Amino acid sequence: MKTLLILGAGTGGTMVANKMMEHLDLEEWRIIIVDQEEKHFYQPGFLFIPFGLYTQQDVIKPKRDFLPQGVEFILSEIELIEPEKSQVTLAFEKRKISYDILVVATGTRIVPEETPGLLENGWHENVFDFYSVEGAVNLNRAFKFWKGGRLVVNVAEMPIKCPVAPLEFLFLADWFFTERGIRDDVEIVYTTPLPGAFTKPRAAALLGDMLDRKNILLEPEFNIMEVDHSSRAIRSYDEREVPFDLLISVPVNMGAEVIKRSGMGNEMNYVPTDNYTLQSKKWENVWVIGDAADVPTSKAGSVAHFMLDVLVENIQRQIEGLEPLKAFDGHANCFIESGFEKGILIDFNYDVEPLPGKYPLPGFGPFSLLKESPVNHWGKMMFRWMYWNILLKGGEMPLESQMSMAGKWR
Repeated sequence: MKTLLILGAGTGGTMVANKMMEHLDLEEWRIIIVDQEEKHFYQPGFLFIPFGLYTQQDVIKPKRDFLPQGVEFILSEIELIEPEKSQVTLAFEKRKISYDILVVATGTRIVPEETPGLLENGWHENVFDFYSVEGAVNLNRAFKFWKGGRLVVNVAEMPIKCPVAPLEFLFLADWFFTERGIRDDVEIVYTTPLPGAFTKPRAAALLGDMLDRKNILLEPEFNIMEVDHSSRAIRSYDEREVPFDLLISVPVNMGAEVIKRSGMGNEMNYVPTDNYTLQSKKWENVWVIGDAADVPTSKAGSVAHFMLDVLVENIQRQIEGLEPLKAFDGHANCFIESGFEKGILIDFNYDVEPLPGKYPLPGFGPFSLLKESPVNHWGKMMFRWMYWNILLKGGEMPLESQMSMAGKWR
């Protein structure tokens, strides 16, 4: 019997398992999915926990609930991948699994230890992240009793999961402290290694003044060197110093450690992947979906969804002895929560920057591109239900994998 082995039961891996169940002859193929974590995390929901809009229960469910019958789920750390042998060794009982086709869906993770001083005495006391459940919950607890001061949001390095999430955090913080009546007592500062909050020309032209309007200070091209807890400040390599009372860190993001151990990744542990076919650049029977790939688009759940159909079709083509199609165009879209029950939507790909317009129906929407609207906010809030009930289970969504120019204004 042939084996399709999926490493990672997060968004990408779970969707692949559900889709491939529909396309493989189960008398000829078995599908195995491996993950070291029993719980499935709805990661976009972490953003809302610090502000009391979601709880842990809203963002955590058992992974087994979203895997179809007939898929073997193995709970284990992955010790080693040997693509030259088409073999994977698991930490659990040193079990070895040979595969015919491998899908790498090992994602990305925060690595706060990469920044000197970040994990010292103040971690989750006056220094927090919101890219983990623990960080988000601890920050929620801190916000409940905080009376004001200097709140600094720092992005350590790009790329990160959901590149717009730090902006959403800033906008929600502005709303949250306004609602609590202490906004005048809170100074919000954003430090980023990028040259601005919005770096694409049309987005910058239409949204570039949002931080000024919300009285959020911007410190661009800030490449953090260290966190100094004794003086409560962060320092950059060009010797700028930004003091804080509360520091919200978006730490360095890197791919899974097993990718490094197995010699499969680049310097950030992401797998070199063909931008358009999603096939490994080195091994023909290895495919990559979601954040684990080094493709130059956003590391976001929407990207994994738009990758899915291309990946599934190309695996089927490989089984039939056909060449893969170069069909993935880097499509991504993201809702940006902007506070006060409004949001922004961006839609783009490798070649086309975010543009204004209506989405997904030209002229009708109902979502507005590069424009604040209440409908965009409710679209983001409703997406959690769609994620748990449709997207993860491989259900059909009314969105094409390839980006459409219909409804966009040049």
